[in-house]
Amino acid sequence: MHFTSEQHLDDGVLEREFTLGETPGTLWTPESSAPAPLILMAHNNGLPKRDPRLAARARHSAACGYAVATIDAVGCGDRPRSAADEQARADLRRAFQAGEPVDEIFESFIGPMVENAVPEWRTTLDALLALPGIGGPVGYSGWTALGIHLAAVEPRIAAAGFFAGGYVPRAQREEARQVTIPLLFLLQWDDEGNPRQRALDLFDAFGSKEKTLHANLGGHVGTPWFEVEDGNRFYDRHLK
Repeated sequence: MHFTSEQHLDDGVLEREFTLGETPGTLWTPESSAPAPLILMAHNNGLPKRDPRLAARARHSAACGYAVATIDAVGCGDRPRSAADEQARADLRRAFQAGEPVDEIFESFIGPMVENAVPEWRTTLDALLALPGIGGPVGYSGWTALGIHLAAVEPRIAAAGFFAGGYVPRAQREEARQVTIPLLFLLQWDDEGNPRQRALDLFDAFGSKEKTLHANLGGHVGTPWFEVEDGNRFYDRHLK
């Protein structure tokens, strides 16, 4: 892991950009000498790590005593996409404009994106836990499809907060039964791109004995800020 820049923010958080092989990422850490629990934070469907909503959540969690890291994995953010990915996205735009079904198009690129991203997240986790000032346990926050697959194969993930706003491939809907860690599931009740019943069915499918559903009125990007604060209380219970 090679750090390429660092900035001391006005909320007492140190923000550092890094690269790990071809993987770019950002790490936020609190001003504390004690080892901090770690939260891996991913945005839905591979939006860039610099997305303002993700960065705001990360800074808030870091100010509350967590190390928070995010990466642009294969095909995500500014990293190159395959010709097949670009074609799928073009097909998706066309289908949305025409009012046609889009599930199969999502399947064609979200599934492979998840499969490709998980190994890079696990490699990043190895490197992060080797840094001074970062300990365990480890939590996950954000993109549901990625989080399901990561939680199913990575035993170091101790708790997860999932955002129900992104498409979850059929393989991950089945894999959700293998997720048994404590879970906080956020749902926007009027999300135009996420059928409500599908999200509720996914919540039912999780194998966790401790799982909580928070549903709020509003569309895809309308999640209230207090859910970030509630999320930190959820991590406080399970990571501290």
